[in-house]
Amino acid sequence: MADLAKTSSTDLLISNGDIVPLSEAVKVWARVAALSFGGPAGQIAVMHRIVVDEKRWVGEHRFLHALNYCMLLPGPEAHQLAIYIGWLLNKTKGGMIAGLLFVLPGFVSILALSYIYVLFGDLTAIEGMFFGLKCAVLSVVIQAVFRIGSRALKNRTMVAIAAAAFVAIFILHVPFPLIIITAGIIGYFGGRAGVSAFKVGGGHKSGYGKILEDRDSVLGESIPLHARPNLAWSLKTSGVLALLWLLPVAALLLTLGPGNVFSKIGIFFSQMAVVTFGGAYAVLAYVAQAAVDQFGWLRPGEMLDGLGMAETTPGPLIMVTQFVGFLAGYRDPGLMSPLMAATLGAMLTTWVTFLPSFLWIFAGAPFIEKMRGNAALEGAMSAITAAVVGVILNLAVWFGLHVLFAEVQQVAVGSLRIDIPVMTSIIWPSLVLTVLAAVAIFRLRMSVITTLLISAGLGVAWTMTAS
Repeated sequence: MADLAKTSSTDLLISNGDIVPLSEAVKVWARVAALSFGGPAGQIAVMHRIVVDEKRWVGEHRFLHALNYCMLLPGPEAHQLAIYIGWLLNKTKGGMIAGLLFVLPGFVSILALSYIYVLFGDLTAIEGMFFGLKCAVLSVVIQAVFRIGSRALKNRTMVAIAAAAFVAIFILHVPFPLIIITAGIIGYFGGRAGVSAFKVGGGHKSGYGKILEDRDSVLGESIPLHARPNLAWSLKTSGVLALLWLLPVAALLLTLGPGNVFSKIGIFFSQMAVVTFGGAYAVLAYVAQAAVDQFGWLRPGEMLDGLGMAETTPGPLIMVTQFVGFLAGYRDPGLMSPLMAATLGAMLTTWVTFLPSFLWIFAGAPFIEKMRGNAALEGAMSAITAAVVGVILNLAVWFGLHVLFAEVQQVAVGSLRIDIPVMTSIIWPSLVLTVLAAVAIFRLRMSVITTLLISAGLGVAWTMTAS
């Protein structure tokens, strides 16, 4: 790796080879995937720690530039970020490998848990495992908020944008897209005017150590040859991906008809992949309403169980849709066995949910890379990232309310309604486990996996004892 670090920007621009060895990239992306717990905040933090801090493959500003673009896209931003960076380092095959590995552990984990869910029902040990894991995940998400915030909130202006975003979404219930658009407009004009607060790298450094400059990374500052805009390549690649995404859905419609459960799954989750902006929780509100009320695929409590699976397994939180597709097939198997129909439902849901992420990245990333360094665009993206920190904090607070308290009530403040916990409903075992997990992560510097395993064991022990 030392030789790689000496590669000049000119060499990278001329060369069309891999920036890092593909075998090494596969190991790293497999590691990122295995450690990607705690939702997008936790997943992005893990990716940053490994790809930027440890491997030094890409610099801080390039990482944030890619993240900002992914934040603007529908679908799971952490998954898209993995594809983007994998593509930068190892061309199309690198993006495909990074994206597939990012999803695979979560798919296998949730599929296994789904089998247990429908075959064995409410087992005390399983309930205890989920109980302990949820408490640990809350601590992991809080750590991720600090880590991402320390990188993105470079000055008081960015802190103010993050705070305003939190107030807007948590108290004023402003839609996420509107928050992002507003932050982008503010940042665009701030960057265009040359305001230092909106410059990438401006302001104070984070408390997590020295920032890795792009020029000091393996990738360097220049654009690799394969990452330069190529309209013919973008159209060809995007066309193939669009066919892989939509042809199976069209085939289901033609052969099974629009009323079949698999046709409904294909159409609904394909639509979701296009229109769902705002992160996993915004998506879940949309999915839950349709899956429960419109299609009747599952019950409200089961949607929360699915969220628990997604929160406590590696991969994007939106993997909960796989559980929805699983139950949809299980309860409407047609001529197949329920388990076979459930498995096919889970696979179809995962396919149409995540394949579009590859399309969005391969279609737009080369043009976004070319615009890196544009002051107005960088200002817009920096402001958007700051706003997203506030939104992620909102998600952490929402998660904390539902993990630590049995009851949450809405209090009217004028025309506003704010969620606050009923203090007498605090779940003391959850609070104790969450504090222990926080001590393990923040004080003892334990790894995420170790913390999760210990918390799961303590959760099982408590549940078995209490029962």
